[in-house]
Parts: sequence; structure tokens; C-alpha cells
Amino acid sequence: MHQHPIARCHPGRRTVLAGLGSLLAGGALTRPARAQPAPARWPSRPVTLVVPYAAGGGTDIVGRAMAQRLSELWGESVVVDNRTGANGVIGSAHVAKSAPDGTTLLLVVGSHAINPVLMKSLPYDTATAFTPITNIASSPMVLVAAARGLYRTLPELLQAARKEELPVGYSEGQTRLTAELIRQAGQLKMTGVPYKGGAPIMVDIIGGHLPAGVTSVLTAQPHVQAGNLRVLGVAADHRLPIFPDAMTFEEAGLKGVESLSWYGLFGPAQMPRAVVERIVHDLRTVTADPAVARQMRDQGAQVVLSSPDDFRAFLDRETTKWAQVARRGGIQPE
Repeated sequence: MHQHPIARCHPGRRTVLAGLGSLLAGGALTRPARAQPAPARWPSRPVTLVVPYAAGGGTDIVGRAMAQRLSELWGESVVVDNRTGANGVIGSAHVAKSAPDGTTLLLVVGSHAINPVLMKSLPYDTATAFTPITNIASSPMVLVAAARGLYRTLPELLQAARKEELPVGYSEGQTRLTAELIRQAGQLKMTGVPYKGGAPIMVDIIGGHLPAGVTSVLTAQPHVQAGNLRVLGVAADHRLPIFPDAMTFEEAGLKGVESLSWYGLFGPAQMPRAVVERIVHDLRTVTADPAVARQMRDQGAQVVLSSPDDFRAFLDRETTKWAQVARRGGIQPE
């Protein structure tokens, strides 16, 4: 996707609806040659959950909620360690170098699988440095515009983008490539505008400085509820009950536009399989309450809790898919 010549990168942090975290509170990514043997008792000491993003953001909220509930189940402290920087790379590198005994875990979002596509070099091999544990939850990316702006429906925006250049904001790897996927699917004249977080995108759209942006449901929802933002398109194969008027891209004639924002849990490579399965089992316990799934649906998210093998296969598909989108768009690693 082409970069807009007057793109403004505002400071800001990831914005997300705190409800996802409160619910939990009340990976092409590994092919280990041989897993470590499981300890006789696990965990036998405190567990560190590395969140490689800023405190107070969506991933941090979910991580702290998980930590609280798992501490209760395990009888050992689970401590959140925010190691920020480089779109999650700094914290991820720390986990990759940690002992594979299950006492250092990593909670990341979808850009973890996209970083190898957009970054020239990483301090680890994403395909072998981690043990995928589970995809905790996911929700589709959405295309948003101002509630009182020019575009009230997805077809209106697409029609405009076929006639003239339309700036669209994005904040990191997945939103960037989602915007590019939309551009390709509709053969649109869309111009990517990079920002440093979802929050400043919302501010500029609401303020009339940017016509549209790609973001997560959780980032958009508070502004939609406040009447300031409108969700026009949903990057999924179904509409979301919380945004019943928002069309899927397929309904608007764009095929293959699917992009899921997800929270994934990893450990270092070669974690004991028994420990991995214990973690997944205990997360199922945490999310077993029907009220949790119902409230997650109300947030536009869905509890996934995939098996390690299914999560690994999903990550394979994600990396391959986004590499193809970048290649078609002429997007080179930086």
C-alpha cells in the first residue's frame, strides 16, 4: 500500500475495551525437535507472563486478568512483565531466550505472525523460537468512519475509493496489511496512513482529519457506543451482532477479505507437552462460565482456546496469507 505523503504519526497507546480483560478476571511458529520433560510438579515457582506492549493496553488488560485467575488455580504467583518496544519484538526476544520450563510465557496479538513479513531481521526465528500454546480469543478487524462523516455505508466508501485517492489509517502490521487486502480486493485507490496506535486514528477520524481507518473491534467499540464512530465493514464471513448494520466485505462484493485480531499465548521452544496441555486445560476452566462466552460475544470477540496443534496450523496459514498480500502490494520488509 502506498504511503500518504502527509501521513501524521501521533503518539498514543493501544486503546481497547477493558471488558475483555474483566471477563477473564471474574505457533507457523514452532517445530521443536524434542520437548523438555515435564517437571514432577508444575508450577513449583512463580510464573512470568511477558506482555510486550504498554501497560493499560488491551493485551495488558487481558494478561493481568489471566494472571489473576491462573494464580488462583496454580497456587503460585503469575506476574505480568511489560517489556515494550519494536511492535512486540523486544518482549518476544526475551521469552525466546528463556528456559523452556513453562515459567516464562508470552502473550501477543496477530502482528506476531506478521512481523517476519514486514521486518527485515528479527533477533529470533519466529518459526522455531516459540512453542504455540493456544489462541485465547479473536475478533475481526473492522473499517470505521466518522458517525457524522461522508460515508454512512460500506458501498458508499468503496464507490468513492474507486474514483479518487482515499486515505485510510492503520497502526501496526496487521491493520496495515488488512487495509492493503481491502485495497487489492476492491481494486481501490486507497492510501495507507501510518499511526503509532489505534487511539490517535480514532481521534483523527472523529475530528474530521481522516476519512477512515482499520482497527480492532475492541478499539472501535467505545467510540461507536459514544455515537462518534461508525463501523462500515467487517473483515469476517459474518456480521457482528454488536454492529448489525455493518456489512461484511463479501456482501459489498469484495471477496476474501478476512482478518482476525487474536490474543495468542506462547512459551519458549521445546516446552514440555504436559505443561502446554495443563495451561490450555486451566484456561478452559477460566473461560468455562457461559456468561464469559456470552459477554465476549457482546464485545464482538469469541473465546477460541484452540489446541496447540490447531494453533500452530492457524499461525502457518496467517503468515503465508499475509506474506502473499505484502508481495502482491509490493510491500518490502523494513
